Amino acid sequence: MFYDKAKVYVKGGDGGNGVVAFRREKYVPLGGPSGGDGGRGGDVIFIADEGLRTLIDFRYQRHYKAERGEHGQGKGMHGGGAGDLAVRVPVGTVIRDAETGELVADMVKPGQEVVVAAGGRGGRGNARFASSSNKAPRMAEKGEPGEERWVNLELKLLADVGLVGFPNAGKSTLISRISAAKPKIADYPFTTLVPNLGVVRIPDGDSFVVADIPGLIEGAHLGAGLGHEFLRHIERTRVLIHVVDMAGSEGRDPLEDYRAINRELEAYNPKIACRPQVIAANKMDLPGSEENLKKFRAGTGEEFEIFPVSAVTGEGIDPLLFKVSEVLAAAGPAETVTVDDEGKVTRVAQEARFSIQREDGVYVIGGKEIERHYAMTDFSNDDAVKRFLRIIKAMGIEKELRAEGARDGDTVRIGSLEFDFVD
Repeated sequence: MFYDKAKVYVKGGDGGNGVVAFRREKYVPLGGPSGGDGGRGGDVIFIADEGLRTLIDFRYQRHYKAERGEHGQGKGMHGGGAGDLAVRVPVGTVIRDAETGELVADMVKPGQEVVVAAGGRGGRGNARFASSSNKAPRMAEKGEPGEERWVNLELKLLADVGLVGFPNAGKSTLISRISAAKPKIADYPFTTLVPNLGVVRIPDGDSFVVADIPGLIEGAHLGAGLGHEFLRHIERTRVLIHVVDMAGSEGRDPLEDYRAINRELEAYNPKIACRPQVIAANKMDLPGSEENLKKFRAGTGEEFEIFPVSAVTGEGIDPLLFKVSEVLAAAGPAETVTVDDEGKVTRVAQEARFSIQREDGVYVIGGKEIERHYAMTDFSNDDAVKRFLRIIKAMGIEKELRAEGARDGDTVRIGSLEFDFVD
C-alpha cells in the first residue's frame, strides 16, 4: 500500500536536573557546593533516506520521543547528554507544523537532516549559583522540557519523468513495459489509484526514474477526482511523457484529451505546464488509431514530438525512451515548485518576553521565556522559589500587572502555579 501523508507527534528529550550537593571530605573544611549540571536532552532529527518510497512506517508508529539527559551528581559530576533520535523519511517529504502550517523542512536531498524537535538543556547544579554573597547555595535548576509538537508529513515523489494522461490511456501498461514496476492493470478507468515508480534502463547505459501518476480529469486543479493528491507528485519531475489514447476508446477525442490535460497542468501551476513534454501516442495497435494520429498531428503542430507506440505490443517503445533520455540530458535539474507560499513564515519582530491576559478574574501570564523559567524551577525548594520571584520582578511582570489593574489579593497564574498578588 502506498502512503504519502502522515501526522506524527515528536518530542525532544527533557534536560537532566541539576543537583544540590556539597563536598563532605575529611580534611576539607567548608568544601563548598559541588552539585553538577544535568545533561542535554536528545533532539528528534528527520533524515532523508533514498531507500524509502512511502510513509507507511508512520502508520504503525506515530509518536517519537527522544530520551532525557542524565541528572547531575555530586563532586561536580555533570550528567551525560542523551543521544539524538533519528527518524528516516523518504526523499521528497515535506514537513509542516500541524498547528500553524509553517514549513519546517523540504527533504529533497539524500542524507539531508533537520531537527524537528529540539531537546531541552540540562538544569544547572548548585555549584553554578555560588557567588561572593552566597557561598553555599541550596538550590538547583530542573532540566528544560524538550520541544514537542505534531507535524504533518507529505510525500511528493522525486522522479525524472512523469507519465500524465486521462484515465485508461495506458500509463500503467507503459510503465510495466519499460521498467520492472508491476502496477495493477485492467480495462476500466481509475485502475491506478496511487503513484507507481519504475527505473528505466536503456541500451546505451543511461537510466532514469519514471512515476506513473494516476489519471487526471477535467477540474483536477480544483481537486476533482483526487486531482491535488495526484498533481503534487508531478511537481518535481523534469520531463513529462503525455500518454494519449490514440484509438479514442469510449468515444473520446485524443486531441481534446491532450488539450484538457495541458489546461489542468497550466491551471494547477504554470511552471509545470512549461516542463519539456514528449507525446506517446498509445494504443496504435487498435483500429482507428492511424486516422486519429493524422488528425492529432494536424491539431498539435510541431510544438512537441509525437511517438506512435503500443504499450501492449512494445511497438515504438525504444525510440520513445531514447528521446526521453535525450530531453532529460538537456533539461537539467527540475526547479522545485510549490502551489502557494502559505507555509512560509518570516519573523521580523522579536517575540515578546511575556504576555498578560485576564480570564475569569485571574491574571494569566504566558510567554516562552517565563514558561521556561517556570518549568526549570523546583518549587519544593524555598531558595528556588525566591529566585523565581526575583526573575518575575526583573522581567517587569510585576510592574505590568500593576498597569493592568492588579490589586492586593488578586489571583495570578503561571502554568499550574497560582498565587496572590501583593502590591
